[in-house]
Amino acid sequence: MSSLSAYFSQYKANPKNEILAGLTTALALVPEVVAFALLAHISPLVGIGSAFVICLITSVFGGRPGMISGAAGSVAVVIVALVEQHGAEYLFLAVALMGLIQIAIGLLKLGKFIRLVPQPVVYGFVNGLAVIIFMAQLEQFKVRDAAGAEHWLTGNALLLMAGLVALTMAIVYFLPRLTKAVPASLVAIVVTSALVIFGGLQTKAVGDIASIAGGLPSLHLPQVPFTWATLALVLPYAFIMALVGLTESLLTLTVVDEMTDTRGRGNQDCVAQGLANVASGLTGGMGGCAMIGQTMVNLESRGRGRLSGVVAAVALALFVVVGAPVIERLPLAALVGVMFMVVIGTFEWASLRILRRMPLTDVLVMLLVTFVTAISQNLALAVLLGVVVSALAFAWENAKRIRARHHLDAAGVKHYEIYGPLFFGSVQAFGEKFDVARDPAEVIIDFRDSRVADMSAIDALHKLTERYHRAGKTLRLRHLSPDCRQLLSNAGALIDVNVEEDPQYAVVGEERAY
Repeated sequence: MSSLSAYFSQYKANPKNEILAGLTTALALVPEVVAFALLAHISPLVGIGSAFVICLITSVFGGRPGMISGAAGSVAVVIVALVEQHGAEYLFLAVALMGLIQIAIGLLKLGKFIRLVPQPVVYGFVNGLAVIIFMAQLEQFKVRDAAGAEHWLTGNALLLMAGLVALTMAIVYFLPRLTKAVPASLVAIVVTSALVIFGGLQTKAVGDIASIAGGLPSLHLPQVPFTWATLALVLPYAFIMALVGLTESLLTLTVVDEMTDTRGRGNQDCVAQGLANVASGLTGGMGGCAMIGQTMVNLESRGRGRLSGVVAAVALALFVVVGAPVIERLPLAALVGVMFMVVIGTFEWASLRILRRMPLTDVLVMLLVTFVTAISQNLALAVLLGVVVSALAFAWENAKRIRARHHLDAAGVKHYEIYGPLFFGSVQAFGEKFDVARDPAEVIIDFRDSRVADMSAIDALHKLTERYHRAGKTLRLRHLSPDCRQLLSNAGALIDVNVEEDPQYAVVGEERAY
């Protein structure tokens, strides 16, 4: 009962702020999801329907209250080839499979591995997404001619668009200094829209992108042959979409945790994202994930609980069913202005201020992730590259840390005291520390201040033992930690090393041995 009470309490805190934040977020969602749907070569209504389903389910069941999910561009980029070559029905099956994969990842509690993502990678991810959001808004400064070709706005049309965008940004920036009773983004959208509609100003509106009038999503099983060939076709897309979606969702969750000084549940969010995508696929929708831009709009509008996400989803449904004539008249300049402010708030400006104080490797990793994210829009690839480069840099630095100090005892036995980890990166330097030809008949390697970390380290010890054996000398290992001894024991059939048994001393009153 206490857990249920805690859950429902997430709907009760600051209902006015939550409702207004949800409405503001819904308005910011419309042009984004329509643009992403067009990018994926599917109907804009499919994009809005998907956003409704995904936003509602993740808001109710997700592991991060306040985080907004929808039909995201990062997933849309992945599915373009599938839709172009095989049609939307194959997409719907891929989205459902994507959701099942995400549910499995959450149930297996693999979401915790997001903790392995270094801070420079998070900086690069956030900065790259800020660049993507900014570039997406520039598309609204283009118009199509009678032949369908796109051209940049010029003359008075450009000046009007830029002026309205600047007005919106000014309201978003200055209004919170006067009052925080209502979200500044919502006020900015209402004021700019009223100025355009009642002032008879001719500028681009939401309806110029596509009509959003229609109905709610309904059950729609993918109309494809359910064969092994179909599964083999869509499964690679589903797997990539699942990884891209969870990467963006979990990293967005991490960013929101830092902003709100709270902690979300990554594995729970993986399951919720999966449930949402299964539902989206079975209602004829596209895949989605957390959307950092709309999440920032929600947070800046003081949406912190689950109610804001539910309101955003319900508002999207109302826009489609009854509010399309009004929503289609909203000037794009108002929504672009809000999103420009989101870009400014999303970009990690602190990462630029500390560039000179960051290690060169971290700077390069951050720039790599930023550029790969911005250029390819493949978030999973960008983050994977950042993690791999960071791991290799870490391995290189630790490989240089292995040292050996040696001395002869009274019995003529030579002792090598090893400092630093012995792993794949340091095995070569480790092997160069020993003088097999000149060493005495008995040699002891002391691992009190070192660790045998992996199979490469075990193989290095095996080869070193063989070198001493061929020279007619004895090599023993001393002061191995219990986990290192277990590692060597497990590899006993593959290697031949002489581990010296260390005494264990029982402590009075304790049941464990030391």
